[in-house]
Amino acid sequence: MIIIKLDELLKEKGISQRELSRRTGIRQPTISEMCLNTSRSLPVENLNLICTELDCDLHEILEFKKPLRD
Repeated sequence: MIIIKLDELLKEKGISQRELSRRTGIRQPTISEMCLNTSRSLPVENLNLICTELDCDLHEILEFKKPLRD
């Protein structure tokens, strides 16, 4: 399971979703979906823009958690 941690990162950096949208050109609803961890796809270009703008690495935005097995 992939967890999108963009909301946490934006809070740490003091940047709003709207501001990130303005700086990157990514639609605000797309950023909102990422922050809510409801995105169905994560275009590489969007990840590049976000990492560049927030001066972060991909692992700060995405986390992989193995599913628990019974």
